[in-house]
Amino acid sequence: MTTVIRTSGLRKHYGRVHALDGLDLTVEEGQIHGFLGPNGAGKSTTIRVLLGLARKTAGEASVFGSDPWRDAVSLHRRIAYVPGDVSVWPNLSGGEAVDLMARLRGVARRDSAYRSERERLIAAFQFDPRKKGRAYSKGNRQKVALIAAFSVPADLYILDEPTSGLDPLMDVMFRREVARVRAEGATVLLSSHILSEVEQLCDRVSIIRAGRIVESGTLPELRHLTRTEVSFAGTAAAAAGIDGAHDVVAEDGRVRFTIDSNAVASVLPELGRRSVAGLRVAPPSLEELFLRHYGDELGGAADEPVEAGAGSASASALESSGSDR
Repeated sequence: MTTVIRTSGLRKHYGRVHALDGLDLTVEEGQIHGFLGPNGAGKSTTIRVLLGLARKTAGEASVFGSDPWRDAVSLHRRIAYVPGDVSVWPNLSGGEAVDLMARLRGVARRDSAYRSERERLIAAFQFDPRKKGRAYSKGNRQKVALIAAFSVPADLYILDEPTSGLDPLMDVMFRREVARVRAEGATVLLSSHILSEVEQLCDRVSIIRAGRIVESGTLPELRHLTRTEVSFAGTAAAAAGIDGAHDVVAEDGRVRFTIDSNAVASVLPELGRRSVAGLRVAPPSLEELFLRHYGDELGGAADEPVEAGAGSASASALESSGSDR
């Protein structure tokens, strides 16, 4: 399988602040790769380096085998980028902004395939392209970037909190578009705080903490790190003696306990022998995986490095090679 994104020992320092501190990330062709971490962990800094908007301090970073700092112009012809906080030109209409960004990616406004896709996306996202940029809400500014990204085919989509400001219905449309481009062979790097979104869409997940990847793998590979919840109708006595059962709780006529995820198959026959009724088995969510690495520090966020240079991105930066040059 072809590697699209690779970083090795990637470091980015802003003075004494180590935004990235030895990041190792690999994204393979055709994958939707989730990139998880709280503010300050280094997600947006990583994306800025991959886009050639920030220059690495040390280590290696490559996109399609090229250096994103040296080869930003050629790489941007193959990349669609959606930031989490979009600013648009106040005197351009939304449709004009979309057309301008398409032209920056080498597509003529009158291209029939582009216009057809543009109109489909405008309808799907319930977007009014006639209003001036200054009149758009945050959600509508986000739609400008999403329509611009998905209306022109790309080999790699880098999405940094792309659904920020969207309502649930538009979030569904976003997921459909991500699934579509993946089916067409594109690769997606999806940075998100919405764990259910990552869980539904992604083939692999990388969790970043303090500028380093702390876990990476498929969801089944990562779920061994947490326990699965088992519940059934009955009393606490019904769970007595079950090997591996933890945190047994009985309330409202149901018994709940947790068990190591890789031991679920072995406990089911025992539950069958006890004739339990109303059995429910809930696999661990990404929320649990996330809290495994951050839950012990929720009160000490100030100790984490501040993610510098990851502020709001303007729409003009979608195709720019960056002002850090």
